[in-house]
Amino acid sequence: MSRHPQLYHWQQTLTSRFPKLPKTLVVLLALWTLGMILARRCGLSSVALFLARLLGRKENTLRQRLREFYQEKTAKAGAKQGRKRRDFAAADCFAPLLKWILSSWSSPRLVLALDPTTLGDRLHVLCVSVVYRGLAIPVAWKILLGQRPDAWHPHWCALLDCIQRGVRADWEVLVLTDRGLESPRLFERIVAHGWHPLMRVKQGSKFRPKGWYHFHRLSDFAGHVGARYAGVGRAYQTSPTPLDCTLLACWEPGHDEPWLLLTDLAPRASNPCWYAYRAWIEQGFKVIKSGGWQWQYTRMTDPGRLERHWLAIAVATLWVVAIGGEVAEEIAVETIGSFATGPGGRREHRVFMQGLAILLAALLNGPRLPRWRFDPEPWPEPWHRVPTLTETTLDST
Repeated sequence: MSRHPQLYHWQQTLTSRFPKLPKTLVVLLALWTLGMILARRCGLSSVALFLARLLGRKENTLRQRLREFYQEKTAKAGAKQGRKRRDFAAADCFAPLLKWILSSWSSPRLVLALDPTTLGDRLHVLCVSVVYRGLAIPVAWKILLGQRPDAWHPHWCALLDCIQRGVRADWEVLVLTDRGLESPRLFERIVAHGWHPLMRVKQGSKFRPKGWYHFHRLSDFAGHVGARYAGVGRAYQTSPTPLDCTLLACWEPGHDEPWLLLTDLAPRASNPCWYAYRAWIEQGFKVIKSGGWQWQYTRMTDPGRLERHWLAIAVATLWVVAIGGEVAEEIAVETIGSFATGPGGRREHRVFMQGLAILLAALLNGPRLPRWRFDPEPWPEPWHRVPTLTETTLDST
């Protein structure tokens, strides 16, 4: 089955990228990802159907083989059996997955985004993604059952620990989090890895700039459209462990409210518009769901199986986005827009659609799959001229 030319080539690539993954599972991962490209879905039946037509195999046979990728080795009824069967933990693949992306990354600067996504009240997915050309590629995830109390902080920490091995120590890594993940403990954990948090915080929180006497509401530092502030100080007045950090505050025209961000970077070494990259993780979730792999229709409920299935989703997304990014290099940035990089147009086709088109053409024309490299768009320059504000001026407004 694996001697189909494109499938065989893809299987060899996966073997080199996941050297500790058993060969049988590499073959299944190759089948899953290629089938998802053909079907543009990640559902078992759809993938089996398209692969059966491509490979000239029985659909039911392929369905059973594909199911073995995420099933447990023993115990549950219907799970895979046999002494040669091997289980795997999705977490063991997180660092190799990130290393794969960075092996052809053209710059020693990386943006990671942390964000949860849900399937109604059934499932919560805590996801760490690499943002790239308007989209996001999952590199670490934890899937939790909905409607069950569970502290998320330990899971976020475990995900960050898993992927640290995939990044060289001399790289500059920016980690973006939204207001729902605001946490001094998470901030400090990110810094402990040698990375730089850019954490959006709620307007009601308080901050005291260095040398000031009082704490002030964060919203006071950008109280009107056009206001900007950047300064070092202390956040979380009532916390047992207040946080020494930098506050970046700005209220740009066209936005309903200001961006209030905490980071460990110096004011002149940072730029609040970098936070705009976080919107790309939303587009990444759209690709996983209705805009691409249709994961919202999954009927699986076991978190372990779902996490293994997500490895196929992540690898397929990596494949498509990397190839699509090659043709997107000539097109201006879409999501950050003029606020971050200056005037620019919109992409006529998203990177995901470009990659799908190229891969499908390669499957039709053969015999080799296209090569790729990751070429991220440059970050906007830091604020070299930092806006200043005095406590007297703030108190008088």
